[in-house]
Amino acid sequence: MFIDSASSQFLIIIFLIATIAIWISGIKLTIAIDAITTHFNLGEAFGGMVFLAIVTNLPEIAITAVAAYHRNYDIAISNILGGITIQTVVLVLIDIFGVGRSAPLTEKGHSKILIIEGASLIFILSLVIIGSQFPSTFFFARSTPFEWIILAIWLGTIYLSSKYLIKKKTLFAQRQEVKNNLRNPKRKFKGSIYAAFLVLGVGAIITLFAGWSLEVTGEQLANRWGMSGVLFGGTILALCTALPEISTGIASAKIRDYNMAVSDIFGGNAFLPVLFLMASFIGNDAILPNLKPADIYLTVLGIILTGIYMIGMVLHSKKQILRMGVDSFIVVIVYLLGLWGLLKLV
Repeated sequence: MFIDSASSQFLIIIFLIATIAIWISGIKLTIAIDAITTHFNLGEAFGGMVFLAIVTNLPEIAITAVAAYHRNYDIAISNILGGITIQTVVLVLIDIFGVGRSAPLTEKGHSKILIIEGASLIFILSLVIIGSQFPSTFFFARSTPFEWIILAIWLGTIYLSSKYLIKKKTLFAQRQEVKNNLRNPKRKFKGSIYAAFLVLGVGAIITLFAGWSLEVTGEQLANRWGMSGVLFGGTILALCTALPEISTGIASAKIRDYNMAVSDIFGGNAFLPVLFLMASFIGNDAILPNLKPADIYLTVLGIILTGIYMIGMVLHSKKQILRMGVDSFIVVIVYLLGLWGLLKLV
């Protein structure tokens, strides 16, 4: 394969180009999706959970598919679970650079849909841990029952959110004009709704291809640098594939779609474990029983970080530390301690 014989310098260049492509596409996608959700009155949180959550996770979809095809499950599993942890920490960056001094992020974005998404994410991650305790022979319809339950919970969350939005439709319509006037007109989408869908499609293709580029070049570099699959997938690769969430999250906050910014993270994190089912279909193996102690460690860390932000959304504290909410400050400390523990574990 050409990648195997390519120089490390060339691989680094491709890696950086893919990173930049993901970042720019993420910004364009946010503005286009904001226009689509506004046009169809879908709501910021629902738009973040469905549109942004799936589109910004296209790199993880590409990585999981390629890794499962080669049966390199360490990369696929650690990228998904490590991605959930890192993407939760992305809320800290959105808090600092997207919201800034005006107020903490969870004081701006704390709708009931976000609470539903956070609870759904915790349920899903708990099922990941439970499923990892069963043998690989516990197989059903080319996967374990737990992957199917995870899919059902994710779809159920979308259903509950859509039902909630129907009840709030009138109130949303009354507030929409005011909210549109509050947004930064320079960041609004300029063009028709059809152009917005075109940007969505092109941006999704670029993000998907860039994610594949990150996987093939990053894995090769990790092998040359002597990094384990779990450590690489859970840290460096997870950080790079979280770039769409960083760019879209900050862009959403800049146009004052705070609920969409948070929902992109919570909804995207809830969607990621659904990829275990896809990996099972591609590799024809039970994925959850292959989890290593480091993977379970990352899963628990993701539950803790999500819980901290859910508490922040309930308390609505306006206090800030270093331009971030108290919850974000605690998340930074917990994540750094968790990363230190991961390095000791692997």
